[in-house]
Amino acid sequence: MTDAALPSTPMDRSAVTRAQAFGRNVVKLGLGYAATYFVVSSVVWGLAGYDPIATAPGKLIGMVGDAVLANIITLVLWRMRHVALGYKALVGCGLSLGLSPISGLIDWGFHAYCVYPQPVPFHKTIFAQVVLFTTSELFGWSCLYLALQYSDHVRAVEQRVAAVRQEALAAQMRALQYQVSPHFLFNTLNAVAGLVEENASAQAHEMLLGLASFLRHTVMLNPDDDIRLADELTMQFNYLGIEKVRFSDRMIVRTDIQPGLDDLLVPPLILQPLVENAVKYGISQMQGPAALVIGLRQDPVGVLRLWVENAVPPGGAAQVSGLGIGLENVNHRLQARWPGRCSCIATQPTADSFRVEMTMPMVWGRT
Repeated sequence: MTDAALPSTPMDRSAVTRAQAFGRNVVKLGLGYAATYFVVSSVVWGLAGYDPIATAPGKLIGMVGDAVLANIITLVLWRMRHVALGYKALVGCGLSLGLSPISGLIDWGFHAYCVYPQPVPFHKTIFAQVVLFTTSELFGWSCLYLALQYSDHVRAVEQRVAAVRQEALAAQMRALQYQVSPHFLFNTLNAVAGLVEENASAQAHEMLLGLASFLRHTVMLNPDDDIRLADELTMQFNYLGIEKVRFSDRMIVRTDIQPGLDDLLVPPLILQPLVENAVKYGISQMQGPAALVIGLRQDPVGVLRLWVENAVPPGGAAQVSGLGIGLENVNHRLQARWPGRCSCIATQPTADSFRVEMTMPMVWGRT
């Protein structure tokens, strides 16, 4: 086989795999149908007074002939797999009627062979009975095959729809992810520029080194893939380490983290807008020491709660409006990942604090 004949894309390989699986299912269905037909006919012949064992060879030979006819119908219907179901059913019915007389001739010929050299008259009644029975047998197989073919078609359509939806979801997640990363980068570079203008070169150098370390961890992130909660927290602490250079006189980072949840999976950088806004609208506006708390808990019902809470200056309610775009992006990312099973809500627990809390299903990764 040449390289050109090999499936070149995942979709091609999927189609080949599906066709092979369908072929195996057809064989299994055919064997099951033949076995059922043999058992049922043996019982019917036994009730009619014929010895099932003595008539078994004749039935098997007849079944071989009928199997050939059924394969012809199967091949025709397979080649018509893209045709409307109703039309294929009519073709299956027509082929069953048209091919069944061949089975009658096979039955008459086999009987003539068994009693040779005695002459065997051609009985129209017996011939008609065989034709009628074979027609029902072949049409029954046609219906079963078309049902299997239709089921395979429905599964293929569902898989294609799921693939398209997944790609659309991935594109949406990438777009939202790319909205987050440049925003953080621009803010950090602006902070470095501010330190340079203040002649704080040592602090600017430290911040740039921290930024480089942070970007090394984030630049290879795939927005389509969830990451471990422990890794997400590490990136946020790296980010806060960068901001600590700017606000060393006032930023106090605290954690309220339930142990044992490190291997939970979360969307990458899902905490970034919350932490960034806590610094921008909270810590940076404070005149004295201010706390920023990152917390997470597992609810008894199996929901993961993550929150970022920070101190705000008097009149800090204005922070709610300032978080609009960031919260909207976070909420969109969560809803794209878990529609209707997550949330992102901003509240003010007290007059001097602000809190953004996310809820999402708990998804465990491999340890």
